[in-house]
Amino acid sequence: MFKKEFTPGSRSKVKSSAQRAIRAKVLETYPLLEPHLDEILPKKEQLDLLKIPDRVSLYCLGGEPLFYQHMDDPVIPHLKVVHKYPWAFPRIRIDRGAIRFVLSGATLMVPGLTSPGGRLPGGEDEKYDNDGDELEAGEVVVVEAEGKETACMVGVLKMGTAEMKEKKKGPGIENGHYTGVEEAMRLTGAAEHLTNG
Repeated sequence: MFKKEFTPGSRSKVKSSAQRAIRAKVLETYPLLEPHLDEILPKKEQLDLLKIPDRVSLYCLGGEPLFYQHMDDPVIPHLKVVHKYPWAFPRIRIDRGAIRFVLSGATLMVPGLTSPGGRLPGGEDEKYDNDGDELEAGEVVVVEAEGKETACMVGVLKMGTAEMKEKKKGPGIENGHYTGVEEAMRLTGAAEHLTNG
């Protein structure tokens, strides 16, 4: 998702009833955001809806993207929201070898998650434990990269994490929202290389 330049479609104001429904859906999907929901989606502020290609709705507040949704799929947070509230979302981690593929918009493949540098729920690493629960296909997850501090992708799982551990192959996440070029350069160290030499 958002792999190439696109021309946004129509922009409209979200009705207050629809805005309440979006708030409820966000709260239902991401209960850990509850204490911060008024900061993210203030009740008195006007939420805008921007239609973009492939039937995707992008919800913005004051020009700042917050969430997007493909038709009736789950509401997915924009990476700006994920970076501000990283602990509020289920997380998985890819190994170093998968970083460049994810940042170029490729499908996240399961071997990047099941290799020694990857992390799925159920391991020893508390950060990715998910309270001991496996994640199911269709759940929204934040993808972090081995050795990096911020999330590089957010998307919907194509298969559950228990199945990933068992099969160890196949697509893990397709059409995720991933970090842009400037952030990709920072994550991979390319920006330092360009400025230093």
